[in-house]
Amino acid sequence: IVFSGNGPSGICLSYLLSGYTPYFKRHSLHPHPILQRKLEEAPEVSVLDQDLEYLSEGLEGRSHNPVALLFDTLQRPDTDFGGTAESVLTWWHEPDRAIPHLVLGRNAPGGAWHSIEGSMITLSRGEWMGLPDLPFKEWLKQKRRGLRNNRATAEDIAQYYQHYVMKKGLQKNFRCGTVVTSVRKVSAESISNHTQKDLQEGSGSLWNSNEKSTEVFQVDGFFKTLEGDKEPFSIYAENVVLATGTYDNPTWLGVKGENLSYVHHQLSALEEAVKNNSVGIMSDPVLIVGAGLTAADAILFAHHCNIPVIHVFRRRVTDPGLIFNQLPKMMYPEYHKVHQMMKEQTAACAGPYEHYISFPEHHVLSFGKDKKCILQDKNGCQKAYKISMALVLTGSNPNLSFLPNDGIDLAVDSDQPVNPKRNPIDVDPFTYECTQEKGLYALGPLAGDNFVRFVQGGALAAASSLLKKANKNPP
Repeated sequence: IVFSGNGPSGICLSYLLSGYTPYFKRHSLHPHPILQRKLEEAPEVSVLDQDLEYLSEGLEGRSHNPVALLFDTLQRPDTDFGGTAESVLTWWHEPDRAIPHLVLGRNAPGGAWHSIEGSMITLSRGEWMGLPDLPFKEWLKQKRRGLRNNRATAEDIAQYYQHYVMKKGLQKNFRCGTVVTSVRKVSAESISNHTQKDLQEGSGSLWNSNEKSTEVFQVDGFFKTLEGDKEPFSIYAENVVLATGTYDNPTWLGVKGENLSYVHHQLSALEEAVKNNSVGIMSDPVLIVGAGLTAADAILFAHHCNIPVIHVFRRRVTDPGLIFNQLPKMMYPEYHKVHQMMKEQTAACAGPYEHYISFPEHHVLSFGKDKKCILQDKNGCQKAYKISMALVLTGSNPNLSFLPNDGIDLAVDSDQPVNPKRNPIDVDPFTYECTQEKGLYALGPLAGDNFVRFVQGGALAAASSLLKKANKNPP
């Protein structure tokens, strides 16, 4: 089995395929009485070997994926109600159930968490960032640190994921510094006997002698060596797991001048500009486009550095779809402050905040070479502004260029590109296997799970399915 992506989804699945097996902890009590009754029916049978559809039936919560809700509530039974009830799972290491697998990733284990500015604070509560059987809070305590406002920094999270892989002995499955360039189906006959023999020796269950697959996946790519060279590789596998997340491709507006050098699509560009003193209190405003949390982070950063900001977004400030209207004020005071600024400090009415103007229900028409940008409101009225730089922070899309047709054929709507919120990959909700391509699995944002606490359910579903295929599930 080969995974593309070594973020939280890939790490969690590697843990479950390394023989770590969850059982219902006898004498523990789950606050959901129907689930408790179901768990008591067969406590000697691992959760991986039970009927996940039956166990997850009737559960409700902040995810649309039933197994995501199931695994989350087994690990954090009453967390949505502010409770701290212990997990009802106990973990046993059963090495004979392990399945050989490789986890390929560009960065160190943790995936995109290594690319995020280290001081950024997570949206989710710190304990929701943890992986099975190693609570994040306990790890943080060992570092003699606490959670600020129940939340953690990106740097803490990235370090925790690396620590988790080492602590659980998973590092032998991980190949960092790898880039996957192609995943495609090939007929098993087309692979030379020599390659098949190597594979059989190298990994017990990739080739099951009783039941040889007529087709396998060929995974091509390259390793980046310490000297900076690229060393190509080809791997053959019966099953491939896509866990690449969505951090790769920032969304573009598609307007004139967007490719000019002062227009950027990542928050790091602003941090870089501040370091180089190319923007400051006396410079022309920075234009920030977007009304999500990354745009809010950019506004907070600019505000902290006294850099003037023009903030443009398409929605109304009161739009219920706006993320700020869904966050509890007490838990997210800094995002609530940004929302207040958006409401109170528009071009039409000056408010108490210096160096900031918001333009609700506006969009960018074009960027000029003279650093002038043209904005247009909902009535078609246009205004020009001189800016020092622009940050377009309107979300990102997965980079699936290594799949045939960029993976579009795998999406729920196969006429549109894969998008984690609007058009995820179409998977079976109880196995996370792609409905359009057997043997291919999708986890995390690619399958519509956008929070770390919920991506783990996808790993549970995929592990259960892969164990069945490898006959590692007891009857």
